[in-house]
Amino acid sequence: MRYASTYDKSGAPVVAELQGDLLVPLAGLTELGADTTAEVLAAARRRTADAFPASEAELRPVVPNPAKVICVGLNYRAHIEETGRTDSDYPVLFPKFASSLAGPYAAIDIGGPSVQVDYEGELTVVIGAPARRVSEAGALDHVLGYTVGNDITMRDFQYKTHQWMQGKAWDGCTPVGPYLVTPDEVDVTAQTISTTVNGQKVQESTIDLLIFPIARLIATISEFTELRTGDLILTGTPSGVGHRRTPPLYLKPGDVVTVEVTGVGALRNTVISPGE
Repeated sequence: MRYASTYDKSGAPVVAELQGDLLVPLAGLTELGADTTAEVLAAARRRTADAFPASEAELRPVVPNPAKVICVGLNYRAHIEETGRTDSDYPVLFPKFASSLAGPYAAIDIGGPSVQVDYEGELTVVIGAPARRVSEAGALDHVLGYTVGNDITMRDFQYKTHQWMQGKAWDGCTPVGPYLVTPDEVDVTAQTISTTVNGQKVQESTIDLLIFPIARLIATISEFTELRTGDLILTGTPSGVGHRRTPPLYLKPGDVVTVEVTGVGALRNTVISPGE
């Protein structure tokens, strides 16, 4: 199944199921998040009379208000190599906030003091059941589904200190979506992730090249914090980021950035400056 947090024909927030080219609202549900377990989604009444074309939808971040957004750095070997860093036996982890998120087709306002705005396409995991100190063997039982993310990063702010948060958690600059795709719909380990800027492919990798696979990430994170339904894990970006190119490729107003994970979906965001 594929679900979205969106608005219905009247402008009210709803959870909707994608059925062909239509989005069908689910009765009583306003957004994917802490209360929308797999059982709740399956049991909800489909408001078929209120279905509307998916092409006309105003999609929100797939989970608009997660309790936690946890991101993984340096999780593809080729990306480690391009950064000049060394391997680790423990994943690099950092947080974002619900306010960091943006819709899958939203305009991304990069106005402000940063002049080194970069893209990072990432497969994103949506948690479907509380996970606290779970084993790697059972970790995938806690996955509600998968979506796509773009960890847009202000590099000049990221490297002001040894901590990355000030370059990663800018408000409204992390698109996620367009749909939550349930695990029965896709084998994510068999998929490819790619990023394009203005139609030029700048990143591409197969998901099976993740150094720390999804189950290990869930088990590792749940050691120190409880993952809850609706929480997001951005699993890391492949090589090809703009900051490591010669010359660097930073995003500017007017650029169109597309991140696609085959079998899951694609983000498409236009970069704007203040007032547009």
